[in-house]
Amino acid sequence: MSEIREKYINPFTDFGFKKLFGEEPNKDLLLDFLNELLKEQEGNIKELTYLKNEHLGAGDTDRKAIFDLYCENELGEKFIVELQKSKQNFFKDRTLYYATFPIQEQAKQADWNYELKAVYTVAILDFVFDDDKAERHKYRYDVKLTDTETCKVFYDKLTFIYLEMPKFNLEVDELETRFDKWLYVLKNLNRLDAIPDRLQERIFERLFEVAEVAKFSREELLSYEDSLKYYRDLKNSLDTAFEEGKVHGLRDVVRNGARKGLDIETLSNLTGLTADEVGKILNDE
Repeated sequence: MSEIREKYINPFTDFGFKKLFGEEPNKDLLLDFLNELLKEQEGNIKELTYLKNEHLGAGDTDRKAIFDLYCENELGEKFIVELQKSKQNFFKDRTLYYATFPIQEQAKQADWNYELKAVYTVAILDFVFDDDKAERHKYRYDVKLTDTETCKVFYDKLTFIYLEMPKFNLEVDELETRFDKWLYVLKNLNRLDAIPDRLQERIFERLFEVAEVAKFSREELLSYEDSLKYYRDLKNSLDTAFEEGKVHGLRDVVRNGARKGLDIETLSNLTGLTADEVGKILNDE
């Protein structure tokens, strides 16, 4: 018997995020979200193609990258969309590292003249960077290579967008733009019982239909239950560890994650510990 009480899925679970944005039949949802997010820079994206989300480094010993979502538009421009549930040391470093893969891929073309297609990395965060806490009302950060003196954009084909969702606190009657509505849905979907009047638009009606738990198959329901439990356990453990600085909290995350079959690299990414530190914790058990 399912213990899920919410009518709609939590988008911050792995299953929920992939269900909404990572399945071919629901690609129109991702397309609309990216168009609202990037319309000032991109204009109108007409088509998206999902690409392989696992990428290996140049050598066998290099770290691999596994994107949550990776796609390209009709112009060949690349989009990495990452969902980060809890604080992670060096997360900005990680997004920069990830962005190097779609850049390197373009060098494999014959007779390449170094002209690059744009690369966008979008990070939807269920936490706030420590450096940003004083900016309580700024939840969107658009980052490009700029000149430090003039602050003018030096190179416009590499863009990082960070959305600190805990700072987004608009109520439904305060939503003005379509982008506001998207962020409201992402933050509040699993707490809603019906589509608010303010969201009575075709694209959101589609989203609520896709997100309704009662319409899941038994296999989907079991997968979502596992994903939801993992999200809650991970968030509770990591939030406590990072806020209170308790090393034993990170140890618990590592040990619990290992019991669930997570490998050392994944545990390292989740906790911010090095692979050697993760290995030491596991060897001390």
